[in-house]
Amino acid sequence: MNLTGLHLLLSYRCTYECDHCFVRSSPFAAGTMTLSFVRDVLQQAADAGTITSIYFEGGEPFLYYPILLQGVKEARAKGFDVGIVSNGWFAETVEDALEWLRPFADMGEVAFSFSDDDYHGDASSEETPAARARQAAAQLGMEAGSIAIEPPCGEYDPQTPGEPILGGGVRFRGRAVEKLADKTLPRRTWESFDHCPDEDWDEIGRLHLDAYGNLFNCQGIVLGNLQTQTLREVIDSWEPDSHPIVGPLKRGGPAELVRFFDLDLQGRYLDACHLCFLARKVLLDRYPDLLAPTQVYRDV
Repeated sequence: MNLTGLHLLLSYRCTYECDHCFVRSSPFAAGTMTLSFVRDVLQQAADAGTITSIYFEGGEPFLYYPILLQGVKEARAKGFDVGIVSNGWFAETVEDALEWLRPFADMGEVAFSFSDDDYHGDASSEETPAARARQAAAQLGMEAGSIAIEPPCGEYDPQTPGEPILGGGVRFRGRAVEKLADKTLPRRTWESFDHCPDEDWDEIGRLHLDAYGNLFNCQGIVLGNLQTQTLREVIDSWEPDSHPIVGPLKRGGPAELVRFFDLDLQGRYLDACHLCFLARKVLLDRYPDLLAPTQVYRDV
């Protein structure tokens, strides 16, 4: 593991309940970090010695504004590069957005990414909350970009394995499997999904952490938990080949997961994530600590 980035899912709760969301965020989702937990994580990240960047994500991190603000302040004080991913829901006007964002401008360089696509409003409009938030950030001299997920078309949008998904097409995991897996979209046979296109399981460069202590690079596949281990211990002890879920995925992608566990999933699927997610969902009760939290996979 070559860990340089840690992404804190400050909360699974969100103002939206998007069809494409692979952590199944919603206004009703549970799981929110306390300030004490954030502080402990930031210290562990500093002690790890390799981490240079901290991202605050969700769900929607601005729902817990005081915790977000203090978390960013303390992350910057420890010398981390800091980023925030938000849908900009707070930006009723540019003037309002300026007041929400101004405290971050005083902390130095904080990079923002605002979700701005048809899942979060009318992406063709210049009056979306995300657009107003970007405008306010620009006025404050802050870096702010857009994350735009395209409607599903059945064509895979390749990326560098291990890099965060910051746009492109829908990945068919989480709520997208239920809401967007249109039967008219082109599918491929299960055997063809013989590698994981998104993750490098050996040289993991970034991990996500949720309020339950779960650490994962692909949400829902737990690589360690900070309730039972330190971050340093997770990094030092990582052996992908011995992980019951990651091992088969590394050897032969979702198809190998199906073969290894002899799952009744030998059909046609939209992408590797689609097959992988459905395989993991079948295995959920068998590996509850490694396929977590349950709310990522189904309504609870």
